[in-house]
Amino acid sequence: MAGSNKGIHHNRWLSYSTVLAFLVLSACSNTPESEVSGTPANSEDVIAGLQIVDCLLPGQLRKLGNMAYMSPRRPIKTTAADCRIRGGEYVAYDRADYKTALKVWLPSAEDGDAEAQLSVGEIFEKGLGTEPNYEVAVFWYKKAADQGNKSALFNLGTLYEQGLGVEQDRLQAINYYRQAWGMPEDSLIYQETAQREQDGLRAELAAQLKSKDQQMALLDKQVASLKKKVSSNAGKVAVTDISPSDELATLQQLLASVQNDRASVERKLSTIPKLRTPALSMPAAAPAAGGDGIKLDGMDFGRYYALVIGNRDYSMLDDLATPLNDAKEIGEILEKQYGFQVQLLLNSDRLTVMQAINELHSVLTENDNLLIYYAGHGSMVNVGDRDTGYWLPVNADAPPNDAFWVSNEFVSNHLGRLQAKRVLVIADSCYGGLLSSAPGQLFLGKGRESDNPEYVKYKLPRKSRLLMSSGGDKPVIDEGGDGHSVFARELINALKSNKGLLSAPDLYAQIREPVKHQAELNNFVQEPVYKIIKGAGHEVGDFFFVPTTKVN
Repeated sequence: MAGSNKGIHHNRWLSYSTVLAFLVLSACSNTPESEVSGTPANSEDVIAGLQIVDCLLPGQLRKLGNMAYMSPRRPIKTTAADCRIRGGEYVAYDRADYKTALKVWLPSAEDGDAEAQLSVGEIFEKGLGTEPNYEVAVFWYKKAADQGNKSALFNLGTLYEQGLGVEQDRLQAINYYRQAWGMPEDSLIYQETAQREQDGLRAELAAQLKSKDQQMALLDKQVASLKKKVSSNAGKVAVTDISPSDELATLQQLLASVQNDRASVERKLSTIPKLRTPALSMPAAAPAAGGDGIKLDGMDFGRYYALVIGNRDYSMLDDLATPLNDAKEIGEILEKQYGFQVQLLLNSDRLTVMQAINELHSVLTENDNLLIYYAGHGSMVNVGDRDTGYWLPVNADAPPNDAFWVSNEFVSNHLGRLQAKRVLVIADSCYGGLLSSAPGQLFLGKGRESDNPEYVKYKLPRKSRLLMSSGGDKPVIDEGGDGHSVFARELINALKSNKGLLSAPDLYAQIREPVKHQAELNNFVQEPVYKIIKGAGHEVGDFFFVPTTKVN
């Protein structure tokens, strides 16, 4: 909207509903730069202590017989406060500088430590103050992957899927994902996903072959025609800069090049293996709450927590219209219909949001579910060829002053430390999709996965770190949903109307097109995204909504 962004969610802040990561970001701020807003005198020290840093712990005094010696110093990722308590060494905000980060991790990586090799790979992939070096990142990821490091295997998959540092190869990406998540090669889910990708690749290569055949047929005709022309002009003096003989030679070279290209495509096509894809159905069952967790059809889905954040009234930015309505209604649905324990944060400042996320560590256990929902202003900063996203709390300054913003890296770093089994972040704000650098999911099914018993039983015991964003790396609309954002309205409708087990991919599939359509009716282009949160410990799990009350 010209002159104002009250119709656009640039910075939507987060309200905490315990431990289910449902982040909804929905605002983008382009208001004039304003004066720096204040915070409590000691808040910056507290915030600095909540940052995840590369910490080098001191060596331990050990004894072997009568001999005492110091063990090597050990690098870990932890909060700055925890590093200080444990007597560790770190450079303040060293996650923004690859040189200081490498100083911590590289010696252990060179000594063969897989976790250190993974960290070095991540440093080169992210760039951290310089341009990313994907080729070197691949080198270190492969060293860690050779030792069975799951995160390194997954990161390799994302690079192969995007063609960063390596030639793009989606089938290789799927295979790396399979290994990272402990799937056997005969896994039905793996075979189904690979089959779908193989079918698409076959169709693509077949289309390329057809195009090459058409090019070769056309070139054959041109070559035949030129041969006649050269024959009829034999002995005559050329009157043009390019003689028919030269044209013929050029055409024959081009024909040979197309033939080589066609042969290369044919070789790729011949190497694609064939897999079987079984058909399964999910038996109907009624969910019921039992013990400390929610149970369905003999399966324990664990406890559900939600941190729901809604920021509408900003001190230094334009106010938004809908985040409070969105956060309140979504929090109520999660609590009453799905049995979530909800912590609601409305109009929260930077310190409140960061502390709420940090406190999740003391609440969640290994079989819990966390949904974080964030609705508010969001913003973006370009660093080299990378874009970094931020949530903007109510005390945030206008761009480019990011002193009181909450970075996506802060959120993803803490998600990586949580014990919760399943985490979903739903972000309804501008640039919310930048919370993850992973590409779109290759393991999204063709149909409704919630009805597939093989899918549910395989996914349920495995960790998940997932992001559903209202608009990817683009601005999103704040209104247009009868008192809600267009994204929140469709999300509310889908959750309210659901009567059975609902997976996050199925929820995304249900709201994606309606959000696009409603945005178009408001003369706006917006498309939600769904993907893995890279570097936060995802292990091919999923997130499931299990109604605990019947829907009329």
